[in-house]
Amino acid sequence: MAAPSPAGAASAAASPSPPMQLPSPFAELVKGPAGLEKIVLRGARNCCAEIYLYGGQVTSWKNDNGEELLFLSSKAIFKPPKAIRGGIPVCFPQFGTHGNLEQHGFARNRFWTIDNNPPPLPVNPAIKAFVDLILKPSEEDLKIWPHSFEFRLRVALGPSGDLSLTSRIRNTNTDGRPFSYMFAYHTYFSVSDISEVRVEGLETMDYLDNLKAKERFTEQGDAIVFESEVDKVYLAAPSKIAIIDHEKKRTFVVTKEGLPDAVVWNPWDKKAKAMQDFGDAEYKSMLCVEPAAVERPITLKPGEEWKGRLVLSAVPSSYCSGQLDPLKVLQG
Repeated sequence: MAAPSPAGAASAAASPSPPMQLPSPFAELVKGPAGLEKIVLRGARNCCAEIYLYGGQVTSWKNDNGEELLFLSSKAIFKPPKAIRGGIPVCFPQFGTHGNLEQHGFARNRFWTIDNNPPPLPVNPAIKAFVDLILKPSEEDLKIWPHSFEFRLRVALGPSGDLSLTSRIRNTNTDGRPFSYMFAYHTYFSVSDISEVRVEGLETMDYLDNLKAKERFTEQGDAIVFESEVDKVYLAAPSKIAIIDHEKKRTFVVTKEGLPDAVVWNPWDKKAKAMQDFGDAEYKSMLCVEPAAVERPITLKPGEEWKGRLVLSAVPSSYCSGQLDPLKVLQG
């Protein structure tokens, strides 16, 4: 498989020509804004998802009622080398400013290619709508991060409308060197109003507060609610986290594997106004909850492969005295 385009804005201006064949009859390759190519996955009823080859990035996930479940900014810029604001950007090999590379690493602003012959991956035979993508380093990438790798990403829609992302990263260095990296699925959820949302499953967890020089604290509340800017990395987070949207009577269930941490982020008003590709008031209708590996980077020896998985589902919230029973969501 050919390596992705070089990193620079000029070289990234046009996507490489991907193979025309898609492995699933429920996947279609179409043109998006600015001519960027995207894959549309069509599941049962009206469930669908959209994935751009630029960034290997999911930008849309709709339920069987056709409702959008992910947030995508109305001011998102679909022009390389700018990352797309919203959906599920992939942060690799760095998260945020925890390193010497550009913020969140380079995977989210490189062109990926369709992988028509990926190594076997155990799958549910009921899953029909999926696509496999691959990213390899260009010569320019090797200058800023001198490690050879293969990053494979499978995006799939389950029969009940669940969205899953499975990442496999292999160290293909031929000089015997291991490498270490951070990772996050930078998931932007669409919510009714951030003040009506609570996150459950992270109670009593330790976290690093990025607004306080990455200082370590312990979560005190019985749930996370939002009244101001939040940028926290929860450590050793559980495999399931619930995002409860009271106004929409909807709960997102975030299930993660191979990713010990969870980032919770909302920029609030001041930071929203300072971002060129983000509407001034859009912070009210989004929340990022991101399965991640931040505190302890993942290390791979040559030939070793890591797998990290994210599964998203959206279920109706059931109320009892105005509250959702989190045990039914997190353990059921």
